[in-house]
Amino acid sequence: MDRFLLLIFAAAVFVQTWCQNITTNSITNITTLSTSTLQTTIQRSTTTAPPSTTMPNLVCENKGTLQNGICLCPDDWTGTTCNIPNFCPQIPEPTSGFTFPKTVLGQFASSGERCESHTPNAGIPKASALCNIATRLFDPPNTLECGLTLDTINNDIFGATEDKIRQLASSTQILTSIPERLTAHNITNAVKITSILLRRLETAQSTNIVVSAVATVSQLLNTSHGMYSSVDHAAINSLTQSLEKLSLSEKSNPLLVQPNIAVQSLKGQTPIRQVQLTSFKGQSDTFLPDRIKLHTTQTEISKDSIDLQMNITFSQEFSKDVGFVLYDNDQFFQSKSFQPSLDTKRRVISANLQETLGLEHIQFTVTPSDNPTLSLNDFACVFWSYTTNDWSPEGCTKTKNPSGHAVCTCKPKSANFAILMAFDINYQYSEALHWISIIGCALSVVGLSVTAVYQIITRKSRGGSPTLLVVNICFSMTVFYLLFIFGINNPVQHLKVAELSGQNTVLESDQHKYPDEGPCTAFTALIQYFLLATFTWNTLYGINVFLLFINKTSGTPPWFPKVSFAFGWGLPAVIVGISLGSTYRIKEPLGYRQEEFCWLSGLDHKQKFSMGKPMFWGFLLPLMLMLLSNTAILLHFSNNICKTNPNLNSSLKTPLRKKMLSSCSLTVMLGLSWVIGYILLITNEKNLKLILSVVFCLFNTTQGVQIFILFTLRPLLISNPAILGNLRAINIGFHTKTFYLWKNKIPENNENYRSTDSELP
Repeated sequence: MDRFLLLIFAAAVFVQTWCQNITTNSITNITTLSTSTLQTTIQRSTTTAPPSTTMPNLVCENKGTLQNGICLCPDDWTGTTCNIPNFCPQIPEPTSGFTFPKTVLGQFASSGERCESHTPNAGIPKASALCNIATRLFDPPNTLECGLTLDTINNDIFGATEDKIRQLASSTQILTSIPERLTAHNITNAVKITSILLRRLETAQSTNIVVSAVATVSQLLNTSHGMYSSVDHAAINSLTQSLEKLSLSEKSNPLLVQPNIAVQSLKGQTPIRQVQLTSFKGQSDTFLPDRIKLHTTQTEISKDSIDLQMNITFSQEFSKDVGFVLYDNDQFFQSKSFQPSLDTKRRVISANLQETLGLEHIQFTVTPSDNPTLSLNDFACVFWSYTTNDWSPEGCTKTKNPSGHAVCTCKPKSANFAILMAFDINYQYSEALHWISIIGCALSVVGLSVTAVYQIITRKSRGGSPTLLVVNICFSMTVFYLLFIFGINNPVQHLKVAELSGQNTVLESDQHKYPDEGPCTAFTALIQYFLLATFTWNTLYGINVFLLFINKTSGTPPWFPKVSFAFGWGLPAVIVGISLGSTYRIKEPLGYRQEEFCWLSGLDHKQKFSMGKPMFWGFLLPLMLMLLSNTAILLHFSNNICKTNPNLNSSLKTPLRKKMLSSCSLTVMLGLSWVIGYILLITNEKNLKLILSVVFCLFNTTQGVQIFILFTLRPLLISNPAILGNLRAINIGFHTKTFYLWKNKIPENNENYRSTDSELP
């Protein structure tokens, strides 16, 4: 409920929707698709045993979590119950001059010691050490010369000896160990260096070089997605092709499984008819040696739902080498035709064969995300074409089995395969307005309408400026209430489950986008406009009060009404126009508005509030500026009427109760009850938040009624002695003049009346 209250307040429709008890799911926006499009999320395991061998009533240790009868372990623990250590312990004291943190087996640790600030590699670790799987201890550290750069390595690697290459390989791994510090130029250099290292392996085999190169690739896959738009694509293609050759030439090695990449091979010794690659996942979405398996017999081949599964089937016995390269994401495969918008992760599998003789097909099966807010709309089975530098569906077919798994079948000799998926958001549309909301809005509409009519009828006794201001406030607020009642709910709701397209074509995005339908966008723009107009006129009313205090005798300037009219209706139009023009597209209306109800978009794809969305700069920011100015005017007003003036006759002093009532009436007209909503933004105490939410709801649902009571009903009662003979007008004295906030008659002194009573109803 806390997040719901926060968003609805920010959306300016908090009041009514909170009263109708819409759940937090009503405002669920686009969420992050954290699961891979080449993984299943039904069952997951951190052990070497498939899900079918799970034990009942497991008790997970070391912060493991039980899911579907399987313990999901953190990376540093393994085993059925997460009871087996999978790490090298931290070295707090310097060893060979370096300290290393606790590290998962088979991975590199960076030293705590960093290069000095005056060196080119300031802040980069001075050394790294491999956590040895066999000894469960760190190997002797690899050191870095702090003056060595990737540019230097790229120039020195040609013609270097094997010992020198080994040193350059470890230095490259250290220089890329902080991915967020890498630039596009650095990534290009690292890609070229790693590709050269892997090509040299054809003549000079060295396990240390291979491991350092694969670790470097894993680190490069951690860099920002946007960086790769400027990276040399030819260099990346060369690197991926070198990795394919590595999977066929190198024997299976657990050290070639790093967090973001895994290179596995099956050397052709015994004839096989099928080979299966499976990958399990623990609590983190990383690769570990004991989570990736190759199966060749029917008894080993898993039939259960797992994170990733690829089957290569042969029509006859096959005795050649088979290699796999598994990428945790598609950073190396930047598509021009497929542009994701949800930051989805697409795992890419490179299946490589020494020869295609006897190949029947390559099949991989994927279960769409089990995220309840997402449902699969469509998918495409593709492989990476080095000719077009893009995904290609040629040679692949797609089906969807009864379990909902996306099934792809392809027949290329060797390729990098992926499944591109497009999802629908399972929106939880808001229900019809509750009767409390309808009654509250209806009473406010009636009260505001009566107030506007009363102001127009009695305008001669008041003057032009206050009538103009109050009438426009009532009009804009009335239209807003009516728009809310009849237009806040989206009449076009996408609830039907999409039918899978029979064509296997490359998708445009990972989010299926519906073109704009119905009047929801129009209602959103109108609600934004009239709500901003209400606060703009509130601010102008406050400015009018302020001008009365600085011009006590002459009142407001004669140009003020015309400027107010232009500013009151013109500024909201400018803000709405900018919001629509910069964010709205017919094919993508959700850049401007939400889907669940007709209001401004405020959340990004990770369901976090974004200052880049129109809700912030198109509503919250201008509203905050208006409320700050109105608060300053209220403080100035209260200070002036509450301070004692020694020049006033004692009989003219205004009682404190009437002074407070004057401030309260101005508070209502300035809309300062919305300040409570901003307090909700910064408070974390639940009880206080609940109390403030109730107060905010009550004050704002009855704002129209409050204006009616204070500016129509009360003046009528005061001016009619037969109804309320004991009530007298509140008067405010400046020097020797008398100023009226509520009138019961027209004062004899016309100058005194024109100065204040004509401006403050």
